[in-house]
Amino acid sequence: MADPEKLFTVNVVTPDGLIYSHRTSIIDMRAIDGQRSIMYGHVPILTPLAIGDVKVKRSREMSNRVDHIAVNGGYMEFSNNTATIIADSAERARNIDVSRAQAAKERAEKHLKEAREKHDERSLERAQVALRRATNRINVYNSK
Repeated sequence: MADPEKLFTVNVVTPDGLIYSHRTSIIDMRAIDGQRSIMYGHVPILTPLAIGDVKVKRSREMSNRVDHIAVNGGYMEFSNNTATIIADSAERARNIDVSRAQAAKERAEKHLKEAREKHDERSLERAQVALRRATNRINVYNSK
């Protein structure tokens, strides 16, 4: 078990409010320039996040637990042993409606095909982002 003084706070905030707040020993996330891990005492940092899975390793009375959160971009700021993730949208793995995510993936794949056929770059970009988001939600749900 991690020493209590070696834990720090992680908060995930969206326009809907605080969706996650816990103490942790380490968080792993995907920044736009690569994978990042943050531990207690890390130097202050502000980094933009890519669409991906944020893994929060919590320690609680001799059992380790990892919470998975699907984040669709945003920023992570760490200072004074508090990590704050601000994202347009984020969902804990346990809250993801996988059938809705699968339907979103299928819609995105259909829009992607249509955009390619029409050579519509703007629609192509939107469909690619929608596909990445839906796939991320499905992957995070499956990792719980």
